[in-house]
Amino acid sequence: MSDLSSGKDNFDLGVRLRYVRQNAGLSQRELAKRAGVTNAAISLIENNQSSPSVSSLKKVLDGIPMSLTDFFALETPEESRVFFNASELVPIASGAVSFRQVGDMRHHNLQLLHERYAPGADTGRAMLKHESEEGGIVIEGAIELTVGDRKSILKAGDAYLFDSRQPHRFRNVGKVDCVIISACTPPYL
Repeated sequence: MSDLSSGKDNFDLGVRLRYVRQNAGLSQRELAKRAGVTNAAISLIENNQSSPSVSSLKKVLDGIPMSLTDFFALETPEESRVFFNASELVPIASGAVSFRQVGDMRHHNLQLLHERYAPGADTGRAMLKHESEEGGIVIEGAIELTVGDRKSILKAGDAYLFDSRQPHRFRNVGKVDCVIISACTPPYL
């Protein structure tokens, strides 16, 4: 079997397959049905947890339909994107708590956020919980972070890193906005 994921520097076969599938208007399930493979096989490839042989990839692409040549020649908009101006960050939450995201998470396994919490703002009384890991650095202000039964007030320069399956909550306990740069993998929001 030939490993297709290492043929080109920074080539992400999973992102490319997801892009092509979505552009064709197909769900993972529909593509799997057309290609005669399992839905899990498509999911594993798109999440880079499986590197298909050339013949397996050809079988999947036949379900779109698309040739191997076209697949490898295609440059997805997100794959070619490296730099983002501040104005290009995507707002995904606004108000007392705002999140602006770098890039399009349909094409990445890492979510990078610019977070802002107004004084007294928090993520809600109900603790958050999701299948990810997350970390961040406080840039300005202070944030009270509760993870499970642990609680700490983090100030500018302080950082955190935890398994997001643990219940957690963010709350600005200061008198000025709190700004955090955070990362989450796999993406949550």
